[in-house]
Amino acid sequence: MTTATAGADAHNLLTDNPELYEARFPDPERLAGRWTEDCLRRHGAGPRVLDLGCGTGRDAAHLHGAGHEVTGADLSEAMLAHARGHHPGPEYVRADLHAFDLGRGVSDAVVCLDSALLYCHTNAQLDGFLSSCRRALVPGGLLVAEMRNGAYFLGRTDLLDTPAVGEFTWRGTAYRSTTTLTVDRTAQLLHRTRAWTADDGSAPVEQRSAWRLLFPQELRHLLGAHGFEVLELHDGPGPRTEPPWHEGMSPGRTTDSDRLHLVARVTEPAPSAP
Repeated sequence: MTTATAGADAHNLLTDNPELYEARFPDPERLAGRWTEDCLRRHGAGPRVLDLGCGTGRDAAHLHGAGHEVTGADLSEAMLAHARGHHPGPEYVRADLHAFDLGRGVSDAVVCLDSALLYCHTNAQLDGFLSSCRRALVPGGLLVAEMRNGAYFLGRTDLLDTPAVGEFTWRGTAYRSTTTLTVDRTAQLLHRTRAWTADDGSAPVEQRSAWRLLFPQELRHLLGAHGFEVLELHDGPGPRTEPPWHEGMSPGRTTDSDRLHLVARVTEPAPSAP
């Protein structure tokens, strides 16, 4: 069995094969992009949007089609190449969300979906992410993020007790994944081990990754320390909740379920470079 760990140089079955990624996580109705557009419109964001962790470019392209000037940023060259070829419109650039500098005040909104923010595992990485976002945003600019909710795992084990099995077929090959989640409470990390098999005779693959578990009040404190005011912080409705968000639905007021949705506004300008 081949093993891979998430990181800049690690191989990953889905991120190395963007078309396979889109087959595994289809979003034909562009629900994530529509939810994001609703947040931007509701809070009066300007036209320039930076989509951090843009992946295959589906959400970036949706926002571009809605009239925004979009830059999609990702660390995976394979994802960026796919985005340029299959979801044109935005500008696509390579950037590390732990620390990036695309210019000062170049964006009216930064978008970070599908738990991409939680690949900041350490406090230093979180500080780097928020400092970079604040540098990129104009005064009054928005940060919109969607992620797993660390608070859900306080006393709950339903997502940890039983491995989750997924199956789908792509280009005539049947793929099966078995995903196991474990929690490192000291590091506040949710570890994921995913074992892949396929019926095409290829060897099984086991891959590991992790997300930082952030709690709502912890997130409020971090954002405040970096000059952000939290406008929304709730567990749904959103693009990955059940039932999912749809047009006309208002933001919730609780943070109890397994997803967390954030809208924050820059209230202080980024400090000038020395």
